[in-house]
Amino acid sequence: MTTHIERLLQQLDDSSGPSYDARAELIGIGSAAIPAIIDGLPSLGGFGQLTAIEVFEEVADPRCGPALIALLHSDDSTVREWAAMALASLKIDDAVEPVRSAYRACLERATPPDWSEPEGIRWALTELGARTPVVPPLTAHLRATAADNAPGWPSARFTEIINDLADHAQVILYSQFWRVDSGGTYGISGTGLDWEIDWTAPWEHLVEEARTWSLLEASEAPVGDNTFVVPTWIDRTDLYPDK
Repeated sequence: MTTHIERLLQQLDDSSGPSYDARAELIGIGSAAIPAIIDGLPSLGGFGQLTAIEVFEEVADPRCGPALIALLHSDDSTVREWAAMALASLKIDDAVEPVRSAYRACLERATPPDWSEPEGIRWALTELGARTPVVPPLTAHLRATAADNAPGWPSARFTEIINDLADHAQVILYSQFWRVDSGGTYGISGTGLDWEIDWTAPWEHLVEEARTWSLLEASEAPVGDNTFVVPTWIDRTDLYPDK
């Protein structure tokens, strides 16, 4: 069995097809495969490590915790992001401080906070109970009154949400639009505005710059009874966690 697991482990890096089958078989083997995967992680490339993380999440064996924490120091930003999110999904003990350190390392590398890695790590910190997103009263109210199957906020109220967030010193990073139709939820195209923020500017400037761009987006956004918007935003503490 051990030799078979090691053979499957070697296939995790092969994105041409074998990796998918090896992943499925390792998940089927379950906890018995975890020690060998942990031991073999350093020999895998980025793709193989990402696939191994998927196996860890599916098998949900807490013994993978230390290995996931070690992957937070990977040279691959996607590996770091997925490791943090897996630690949160699996509710691994003692994960908060390593994940928080990984987020600080993101900021030290000057990774823009709207990029995938910091966003994934913020999600992980929230799931681990180490981060509480700021949700202003009006925004919370509008979310609560949306339909149960709504993937966000009514797009018709987007302007109010933007101003509520900005008035409470939140920086909107971007927004996504969704339509609920015949029981399904579908992503729909937004305005296509391509805007970037100068993250070296003072926080107050960032708030207003994001407000301006978001209001422009709202003026052109899709609107309808079944159309919803999901803005992503951050608080000052997300950009300056030690202040």
